[in-house]
This record gives sequence, C-alpha cells and structure tokens, in this order.
Amino acid sequence: MIYPELQQVIKDVNPARISIERKEVLQPLINYIQQKKNNQEKINLNFICTHNSRRSHLSQIWAQTMATQFNINNVFCYSGGTEATALFPFIAITLENSGFHIQTLTNNTNPIYSIKFGSESHPIIGFSKTYDDDFNPENSFAAIMTCSSADQGCPFIPGAEKRIPMTYEDPKLFDKTAEQETKYHERSMQIATEMYYVFSQIN
Repeated sequence: MIYPELQQVIKDVNPARISIERKEVLQPLINYIQQKKNNQEKINLNFICTHNSRRSHLSQIWAQTMATQFNINNVFCYSGGTEATALFPFIAITLENSGFHIQTLTNNTNPIYSIKFGSESHPIIGFSKTYDDDFNPENSFAAIMTCSSADQGCPFIPGAEKRIPMTYEDPKLFDKTAEQETKYHERSMQIATEMYYVFSQIN
C-alpha cells in the first residue's frame, strides 16, 4: 500500500496538463515498457543525468512509485550519472514533503538514503553513482536521459537496449533563492505527473 499522504498527492496530479508535444517525447518510454510487459520480461529503467543528484533521482523514485500505483509488475528503476557527486539534500526534503518516508543511512560526502513509498514496499536506495555502477543493471535496460548535458555528452550507453531522451529543466538554478522550495516541488510534480501518464498507458 502506498502511504496515504503520498496517495493524496498522486490523486492531485493531472496528466491532462501534459502537452501533445511532451506526450510524443514520453511515447518511446511507454512503448518500451509495454513491449517488455507483453513479453513478460523484466522492465529495467535507468534514469541518467550528469551528476545523479536531482532529476534522475526524482525520475527513478516517481517511476517506481507509479509502477506500483498502476500494478505494473517486474519494474526495476535505477539512476546514475556521467559522474558521481551526492544526492542533493533538498531532493530528500521535497520527496518527504510529498509523503515519502526517508531515512539517512550514511551521512558522509555521498549520503545513502532509504526512500519508501509504502509500508510494504522495498526501500529505494538513493545515492549518487555513475550510470555503469555495479548497483545498476549491466544490460537489458532502457537508458532514459533526464538532462540535456548527459543526453548530448553520452550518445552511447553500453548495455542499453533503448536510449530515450526525456529531459527536464534543472531546479538547481533556484538553489539558495526564495523560489527554491517552490521550484523543486514544481519539478517533482512535473515528473510525477509524467510518470503517472506513462504507467497509466500500459495495458
């Protein structure tokens, strides 16, 4: 079961606001997931950004949550970067404000977080890593490029069956400003809405 507070946030998303142009960007991911489901295969999704600190984590976590919301089984979501830095602390705060339960497992330069969307769900382990880290799948996955610099800088992702550009604007632009909380929430909700739409299209 998804936590009630988080379930309420999910009920408030409105995929009708997604533009036709953006739905076209999301369609390759829908097609990939549907094909894997039809073939009764594992659905491995690796969300990739430059630093694996913000957008790739939001995408990984919301995708895993929406797969559960729509009862799509055998979905395993990962994230990585072209370099490892740290999961930006405000991402954890943003997710917690939406109803996720988060524990800090280690508190060093690259903290490790346990992120849960439901009382019976396996925790998502959040920390910054490269896309080819041992924690991530070596092959048979879709590489979903969540930022333009990673999309441009990594034309080839070893082991990926499918490479899907699906970029988002970086909320980092608003760090240490009066708009930080609002903009991080907006980006999180955009990603939540799009992942809701993606998994709602799977038959």
